[in-house]
Amino acid sequence: MKFVLPILLLFLVSCFNQTEQPQVASQPSQALPVPVVEVTSQALPLSWEYPAQVSGYREVEIRARVAGILLNRGFEPGDSVQKDQSLYRLDPEPYRVALNTVLAELQSAQARLRQASRNLKRIQPLLASQAVSQLEFDQATAEEELAQAQLELAKARVDSARLNVEYAQVKSPVSGFVSRSLFDEGSLVSGPSELLTTVTQVDQVYLNFGIPQADYDMMRSAQFKLPGQASLLVSVVGTTPSELSQQSALKFQDVRVSADTGTVDARSLFKNQEGLYAPGQFVRVKIHGALLPNAILVPQRAVIQNPQGGKIVMTVAPDKTVAPRPVEVGPWQGDQWVIRNGLQAGDLVIVDGFMKLQPGMPVTPVINKGEPATGSATRP
Repeated sequence: MKFVLPILLLFLVSCFNQTEQPQVASQPSQALPVPVVEVTSQALPLSWEYPAQVSGYREVEIRARVAGILLNRGFEPGDSVQKDQSLYRLDPEPYRVALNTVLAELQSAQARLRQASRNLKRIQPLLASQAVSQLEFDQATAEEELAQAQLELAKARVDSARLNVEYAQVKSPVSGFVSRSLFDEGSLVSGPSELLTTVTQVDQVYLNFGIPQADYDMMRSAQFKLPGQASLLVSVVGTTPSELSQQSALKFQDVRVSADTGTVDARSLFKNQEGLYAPGQFVRVKIHGALLPNAILVPQRAVIQNPQGGKIVMTVAPDKTVAPRPVEVGPWQGDQWVIRNGLQAGDLVIVDGFMKLQPGMPVTPVINKGEPATGSATRP
């Protein structure tokens, strides 16, 4: 009997240890290990790409300033023309006749002024001796002033007539390429109301494009990349070395957002001596030269679409539990999202295993140091 009691005690202790061991082992298994990245902030180079359409530096409508019969056309459609080159010649004879008429009127006005001046000079010394009345003197003065005014009017008519003779020659105001003519020889041109052709200056061209409002807001909040830089830079995205080497300043941004497209009109001026770009052509442009200070990036796979709308990330709260966080995303940077709002430096963001997670669930964060944060931000 004295041997039975120690054996029974040993049996009970062993049973107790067997029942207690699973409970102790279950404690750490409740905190699920999850891969996370620690959020950091950095100065991020920004760039954006958009489709753009080419337009001539100047696109001038050619119109006749006077009416007349078209006698001659001095170009063929598509020709290269120089500034002040004659494009059309209207019949100048009616305007030459009008010029001769007003020249004769000018001579008559000059003669009347000379006669009125002589009369005033004769009367002026007689007024002191009262040989003539004050009324006669005033009339002579008025006649000279009227003759002077008539002379000035005749001069203006002569200038107008001479301009009409010159305007019978329709010249190009710029150098460029001329479009097809809308009138042929023998046609009656009624004046400025009728378009004859157009001349497009293409040694320089504008690249016109629209900037979405979200990108426009980011551009305004960004900093220039280089000290002393006055504006963002625009490059043409092409396939030839000459295209790739070109860049220009962002010349113009409208202050208004289009209600129809939600974009801001912008353009940049490019040299085109080699004729790479033709008006109406579509190209792609890249805007660069800006930095986004204190940018926060997270891997794209860490950002989840919220069924209620928007996007969320799963973070690890200070108490080591899962905490969903709504975020506002910006452009892409490689395989990462730029986070505009919702995160700050030091936050732990879960990057994988979302199907096993629930809000408030205890987890053990495992820092994932293999998430690069290099490159430049681009629009998705």
